[in-house]
Amino acid sequence: MPSRATRVTPPSGLAPTFSDATGPPTLAAAEDPAPAPAAVEPDPTTTSPVRRPRTGRRDDLLQAAARLFAERGFRGVGIEQIGAAVGIRGPGIYRHFASKDAMLTELLVGISEHLLHGAQTVLSADPSASDALDRLVRRHVEFAVGNPDLIVIHDRDLHSLPAPDEHEVRRLQRAYVELWVGVLRRLRPELTAPAARVRAHAIFGLINSTPHSSGELDPTVRATTLHAMATAAATA
Repeated sequence: MPSRATRVTPPSGLAPTFSDATGPPTLAAAEDPAPAPAAVEPDPTTTSPVRRPRTGRRDDLLQAAARLFAERGFRGVGIEQIGAAVGIRGPGIYRHFASKDAMLTELLVGISEHLLHGAQTVLSADPSASDALDRLVRRHVEFAVGNPDLIVIHDRDLHSLPAPDEHEVRRLQRAYVELWVGVLRRLRPELTAPAARVRAHAIFGLINSTPHSSGELDPTVRATTLHAMATAAATA
């Protein structure tokens, strides 16, 4: 694996209010509207890329890079523009990142590591299949609602990574998918591995739709809706 600058989980956006410790969120029936749900405190054992403390200019640069890459595309943004967005000009940028490519690597490898390590943490507690599914969905929804820019960047600019880093992202993602496949097959023993894999990718597509709806609903309501739909798709 090529050497890279020390990575941090990408800081971006607002986090929804999910907790692994709670039961599945419920949606009110259309004919019997309920008050808006109260915020649920996050599980302190869950580390989200949107919940980590700010660590200074490096994180400022990553956040600006994520926003600009999502708006203009990786190739439409210069490293000087990223620096200018946070008030850093000239050589000062290079004290934090060697290149614009290094920023993209940190963002995309970082989100893949975050999702994989979160799923491994869930499964290390040996939960029941239904509880494992609930927690996996919650973690992925938390990421997707809090980081729509990173989903846009991944979908559009993954191929812009240096080849070894793109391969690393894909390796991490394959490992993540296989953890979901195992949980789905525990829930539905009749599923073959390929059938469970198709189902997992369909669930990811549903949850990762947040770039298309990020401004239309309160984050908590959006997270609740995605959780309910993803769980229904997984168990259908």
